[in-house]
Amino acid sequence: MEHLKWCYFSAFLILLLMEFTIAYFHFNPFIRGFLGDVLVILLLYSFLKIFIKNNVFPIAISVLGFAFLVELLQLLKLSEILKIKSKILLTVLGSVFDVWDLVAYVIGFLLILLIERIFHKNTTPYFFKF
Repeated sequence: MEHLKWCYFSAFLILLLMEFTIAYFHFNPFIRGFLGDVLVILLLYSFLKIFIKNNVFPIAISVLGFAFLVELLQLLKLSEILKIKSKILLTVLGSVFDVWDLVAYVIGFLLILLIERIFHKNTTPYFFKF
């Protein structure tokens, strides 16, 4: 596995472990409800970057769009409409709309851009390549 893929794979595993830890130990509402949502954006992004080499901005914006879509589905109460009972599925999809989740997602998105800019400061085409 090339070096960059290894970095994203490692980040993915660390973030996944952090998310499981947050979910399992039921930390305070800020950590579970807000920080966990910031980290999930980084988690999804790092997972995609294992498979997709360039395209930092398009991948980051796609992850943000996906998170916003999930939040919209929560606003529309899709889990109730579909009568989803699975605790795991409800945890993944969420069941309650919260505008602070959107703020957390944007912070996660901005963190991605900041981190990628720091690590790839001399490679603008890598950053913005569509």
